[in-house]
Amino acid sequence: MGFKPGQLIIHRNVHRGRIAWVRPARVVADDDRGLLVWVARGTPVAGEVAADGRGLRSMPFAEWIEQGPYRLAPGTWAGPPVLKFLPVGASHSVWWFRDDEGRFVNWYVNLEEPGVRWDDGGAAGIDIVDQDLDIVVRPDLSWEWKDEGEFAERLAHPDHYWVPDEAAVWAEGWRVVKQIEAGEFPFDGTWVDFTPDPAWDPPPVLPPGWDRPPAV
Repeated sequence: MGFKPGQLIIHRNVHRGRIAWVRPARVVADDDRGLLVWVARGTPVAGEVAADGRGLRSMPFAEWIEQGPYRLAPGTWAGPPVLKFLPVGASHSVWWFRDDEGRFVNWYVNLEEPGVRWDDGGAAGIDIVDQDLDIVVRPDLSWEWKDEGEFAERLAHPDHYWVPDEAAVWAEGWRVVKQIEAGEFPFDGTWVDFTPDPAWDPPPVLPPGWDRPPAV
C-alpha cells in the first residue's frame, strides 16, 4: 500500500486498542527506504486525556490506569514543523526537529512497533505503537537516551502497558545507536536542509476518518 507525494495521511499512535494521538501529515516520499512525512506548524491534532483533562505524561502511570474513561482532546501542533521517517520494517522512526527559523536542531529516534498502513478510500494513514523509550541525537552525532524513567515505570504494570518485550525495545535502540555512531543514513546529513512544498498548508480541521478503529 503506497502513498503519493503530497498526499495528506493520518499518522496515529495506538495503545491497547485506543488511539493515543493523531497527527495529519503530508507525504514527502514513500519508497523502498521507507515513508517520509511532514507535520506543519498549526496542524490540527488530537491526544488522549483522562476524564479530568490531563494527559498521560502529567501523572504517574499507576494513576493514569485508574483515570478512565479516556477521550481524545483536539489541539494544534504548536511546535516547529517536524520531518518524520519510518524505515521499512524497522521498529523505530527518526524525526528531524528544527528551531523557529526552520534550521535543523537535532534528530529524535522514536522507538515504536513497525507501522501498519490503512486506506479507507477517503482517508488513509499509518498506525504505530509508541514504545516510549527514545534517543536524542545532536548534529555532531553525540546522543543520549530519553524517557528511560517513564519506560521503566510503565513496565512495572504489565497488565496495562502496551510494551510486551522490554529486551526487544532496548535491542532496537542499541542497533540504531550503532548507525548513529557510524554516521550512517539517515544520520548522514540527509534531509537536514529539507524544504516543504509551500502549498502544503495544514488542514483546517482533522480530516474525516481520523478516528476510525485502530489498525494495530
